[in-house]
Amino acid sequence: MIHLEKVLMRHFYLVRHAHSDWSPDENRPLSEKGFKEAARVADVLSAYPITQIYSSPYLRARQTIQQLASRLNIQVQIESDLQERILSCKAVDDFLDAIQQTWEDPYFAHPGGESNRTAQNRAIGVITKILESESDEHIVLSTHGNLLAVLLQKYDPSIDFAFWRSLTFPDIYKLSLESPDKGIIEKLWD
Repeated sequence: MIHLEKVLMRHFYLVRHAHSDWSPDENRPLSEKGFKEAARVADVLSAYPITQIYSSPYLRARQTIQQLASRLNIQVQIESDLQERILSCKAVDDFLDAIQQTWEDPYFAHPGGESNRTAQNRAIGVITKILESESDEHIVLSTHGNLLAVLLQKYDPSIDFAFWRSLTFPDIYKLSLESPDKGIIEKLWD
């Protein structure tokens, strides 16, 4: 007699925040364009049976997901470990070159910054904490481009600097996990 265990599949909807006008203030708000995009994020994700919403503490990530939270009557839970990866403690001369260096060596960190591996471990810690404490199966994580990319790289090692560059403002990926180490990635944003 064969016994089949029911596998609890967890679905994480990873949202990169919508457009914001760049400033050195990490807590900057969405732009007018970003608010319109956030409405579309709510349209896309409201088609799924979302049960929990977590967000980076940064305003642009919270604002990106707030319309969905209001529509579903779900409170957004702030998760500090979803904040963007710290690239460096000081301004870098060439932002794209500085990011590329971190993708070429996952253990490399600019002065005062996080390596890709350190940021990935922080993001995986969020997933692990949710897997250990939540029974819900459809969970939104609103975050930032670098953190989203290094998190997905855990489940698809081919994800690289070019993938990060291809991300849009906003972007949505569905990560379906059978276990903490086995996941299926699907792009939901077009």
